[in-house]
Amino acid sequence: MKQHIRESINWSLGIAVITFVLAAIFTIVSTYALSGLTWAIGTIVVFIIVFIGIFFDMLGIAATAADEIPFHAMASKKVNGSKSAIHIVRNADRFASFCNDVIGDISGIISGTATAIVVLELTVTYNYTDGSVFHYVVSVVFTSLVAALTVGGKALGKSIAIRSSTEIIFQVGRIFHFIEDKFNIVLIKDKKKKRNSKRK
Repeated sequence: MKQHIRESINWSLGIAVITFVLAAIFTIVSTYALSGLTWAIGTIVVFIIVFIGIFFDMLGIAATAADEIPFHAMASKKVNGSKSAIHIVRNADRFASFCNDVIGDISGIISGTATAIVVLELTVTYNYTDGSVFHYVVSVVFTSLVAALTVGGKALGKSIAIRSSTEIIFQVGRIFHFIEDKFNIVLIKDKKKKRNSKRK
């Protein structure tokens, strides 16, 4: 029990550090990139960031909803990606935490920052000052639109993830298998193998 708690604390601290670093990098990059763009292109960038958050949220939900059994049948036939899919399902809590909490929340924060930059750029383009009625209205409308797309998109993504969890995780497993096979990078470890090695 103590070992389990220790592992959970170590994972939480590790994911917090990763989140801090990624959030800082993505915020700097997105702010720098948006500063030189028109408000129209900036709007497209904001929507892309929102879509990334929705996409990874869907992956996290699919991992928690998926079952190992179909992948075992695929693994017995040596289907590429099936073993990686099994590892994802066995580590669904951590995989979902990374997708939903790290990437999802970072996307939400960055989309908010990017929205503010786009609104400011739009205000300047039409020669309105920051704090004017036009700026206030555009800010409210644009922020509400981004929020609606985020929430609505995640609701749709959850529905798709639950109904098609096996297919989604299998496709992710194929990508993981390709990366591990071509670049020799282990993205996710098998929990059972780790536990068995500790017992020995």
